Amino acid sequence: MTAALISWGKGRRAAAAIGAVSLGLITLSACEKPTALATVTVGSTTVTAEATPGCDGDGEVLSKKAIAACITKKGGKTITVHPGEKVRVAVDPEVAKSGWIVIGGGPVMREPSKETYRSFDADTLFMQQNPQTGQTTYTKNVTLQVAELGDGDGPKTMWHFTLKQKD
Repeated sequence: MTAALISWGKGRRAAAAIGAVSLGLITLSACEKPTALATVTVGSTTVTAEATPGCDGDGEVLSKKAIAACITKKGGKTITVHPGEKVRVAVDPEVAKSGWIVIGGGPVMREPSKETYRSFDADTLFMQQNPQTGQTTYTKNVTLQVAELGDGDGPKTMWHFTLKQKD
């Protein structure tokens, strides 16, 4: 009688294991490829974000209409910055292979980076220059844009963060 109970218990465990594996495979097959992340760190505070909705070309260059919409988007995760602090921006290695840039109150990089990590002076990111007069002003809040570049035709993916300057 005991042998029959042990045998029946092994069968239930085997059936449960098969069911768990099957459920796991179904769940994995329903998953989408994870999107690349961008990270901004100021001091000991870090925020990480997936691509901004509508600004992920899924490996392809964004359309001109999408680029125009993404460039004007505001917001994203917020981080507070004190004057004089360093703002560190990091991207996934796949993004670094394509090349990427950062835009604050204006362009802050002369050429795309192939590194996974860059550091910027906060004051540079909050600086805005009037294109007509050339006068430089500083803003209290800025949308920091991180863009993965395509093959010369524009960005493939964009991330947005809000930087708030603390007095």
